[in-house]
Amino acid sequence: MKEQNNINFDRIAQAIGYLKDNFKDQPNLDEVAEKVHLSPFHFQKLFTDWAGVSPKKFLQYLSIEHAKKLLANTSSTLTDAAFETGLSGTGRLHDLFVTIEGMTPGEYKNGGENLSISYNFYATAFGSILAASTAKGICHLAFADNETDGLIVLKQKFPNANYSKATDMYQTEVLNAFLNEPSATNAVKLHLKGTAFQLKVWEALLNVPTGNLITYGGLAHRIESPKASRAVGTAVGDNPVAFIIPCHRVIQATGVMGNYHWGSNRKAAIIGWESAKAQL
Repeated sequence: MKEQNNINFDRIAQAIGYLKDNFKDQPNLDEVAEKVHLSPFHFQKLFTDWAGVSPKKFLQYLSIEHAKKLLANTSSTLTDAAFETGLSGTGRLHDLFVTIEGMTPGEYKNGGENLSISYNFYATAFGSILAASTAKGICHLAFADNETDGLIVLKQKFPNANYSKATDMYQTEVLNAFLNEPSATNAVKLHLKGTAFQLKVWEALLNVPTGNLITYGGLAHRIESPKASRAVGTAVGDNPVAFIIPCHRVIQATGVMGNYHWGSNRKAAIIGWESAKAQL
């Protein structure tokens, strides 16, 4: 099952990459299906089951033009446009209630010597993830296409912690978030290491509604540090919890989606999936 999910994600990611590169040509169903070596019928069904919409409609959510419309459909400034999409706090509440509890210096002394960390790998629509948690909450969440490499990255962050491969309630809540079940994930708790500034940026990211995007400048305004766009960008890049803290919703001021630590196609897939879900 896990292997099949990964194969399906790879096919969808490949299709999305093709759609992104050839958007202006408006490729039809047969053409895209051929690129991923599936029949049009099978591809249509797989894509619709995965995304909740047809490939044709999904294409709208992956284009750069869609991102520009979200942020620039106004006569005001780009920052105003971002806020007027519902990012100013007046829009609908974020579907997750997340408590960020910064770790104390003592918990990180000598590379996490006093920490006991449970971890496990899980298949999602966007590929395999590695979720790790302490007794207080999720401390690490990353896409891990290679389990060995993913575990190395985790242990580099906490070299002296005690590790056990096990599933706990925090990891289960994370999986529910990937399944888009907000009622089951209203208390995903995070146990994070970060500076006060990083925690502030990550908390602001949690308030960007599903299906919406924001620029680095817009995020800087949100935390009342309008001149700190570059520092905000660094904090976004240091996000230790993929997907739950939605750094994938941050794009460049030009409307270009930009890079993503876990792959630009995966970022486009998540943005498109969230946009499709928001329209249902």
